[in-house]
Amino acid sequence: MKAMILAAGKGTRVRPLTYDLPKPMIPILGKPVMAYLVEHLAKYGVRDIMVNVSYLHEKIEEYFGEGDQFGVQIGYSFEGYTNDEGEVVPQPIGSAGGMKKIQQFGGFFDETTIVLCGDALIDLDLKSALFEHKRKGALASVITKEVPWDKVSDYGVVVTDEHGKVLSFQEKPKQADARSNFASTGIYIFEPQVLDLIPADTVFDIGTDLFPMMVEQGLPFYAQKRTYNWIDIGSVTDFWTVSQSVLMGEVAQMEVPGLQIAEGLWVGLNTQIEWEGTIIEGPVYIGSGCHIEAGCHIVGPTWIGHGSHICAGAEVIRSVLFEYTRISPDVYLDEKVVFKEYSVSRDGEMVHVSAFGNSEWGNARDRRLKRRFGNGHKLEKANAA
Repeated sequence: MKAMILAAGKGTRVRPLTYDLPKPMIPILGKPVMAYLVEHLAKYGVRDIMVNVSYLHEKIEEYFGEGDQFGVQIGYSFEGYTNDEGEVVPQPIGSAGGMKKIQQFGGFFDETTIVLCGDALIDLDLKSALFEHKRKGALASVITKEVPWDKVSDYGVVVTDEHGKVLSFQEKPKQADARSNFASTGIYIFEPQVLDLIPADTVFDIGTDLFPMMVEQGLPFYAQKRTYNWIDIGSVTDFWTVSQSVLMGEVAQMEVPGLQIAEGLWVGLNTQIEWEGTIIEGPVYIGSGCHIEAGCHIVGPTWIGHGSHICAGAEVIRSVLFEYTRISPDVYLDEKVVFKEYSVSRDGEMVHVSAFGNSEWGNARDRRLKRRFGNGHKLEKANAA
């Protein structure tokens, strides 16, 4: 079995993280999401992997190279063009269009191929999924996962008959209108003949174009209903939630890196923590080369990327700080993702660094006094003291 990883999108719903990173390069426990996918494929003996790239393609190509470090061979298909000024211009052509481009160029899809979106963590049993695909004589299979009925409006859901043959799709239906609570996970298995259905030199998508065509033609197209971990990073809120879960140890086979120096506290190399007045409540990871000044309060689950500097009196609560983040003295961060010059709340509200120190970021000293003395005149008295 071969594999293709879809990695050409811009990931607009995960901004600001994707201002400087393609979505598959968003790190979980310090490692890009796509690296977990490549490792999972290698675990099941998949050695040939094509990746379609476009936006910030060089970030993916520089990290993964030819795939030697993963024990696989990785190839890339760039979607875009070079203009008259010599500038490389990204121009994605849709997930199915990307497959067709690869096939026309070198005939990669000459055997059963699994296609995966590059922005989710999975532990799917690929061997079992392939067996079911072959047993049913499917030309295409879509792997689904049952989601709570009150969450169906967040997903594209798949409607099947009693044998699993796909009848239709519903894109983010209201709960009252939903005919299924099995979501498409962006994991597909294709036979080579499917590539003949995709028009050449056309923007064409797997979910919105190819699959409806297969349903209309009555082709052997099946959904598999499986129980497995599927953690999608569709938004900054999703990223925050996933980061919290992995630090809490709720995702199997994902261990916090670094050296554990205390209960719930892991650190990288050459990190300096000034312990006088500092309180750290795990689980917390502090990356290499970080400096935690005296009097800080850090509450987990929190990830602090390497090279970061948390100044005296700062309070960091259930947050994710990317590498080389500096938190000024007495600043209060509660359930935030901090990336370069942006802070994003767990609800997706974005604040630029220019707002640093105002009420959006908060002041740790004032908040501690409020908790101790309350609001109003008691706070004023405490400040005066």
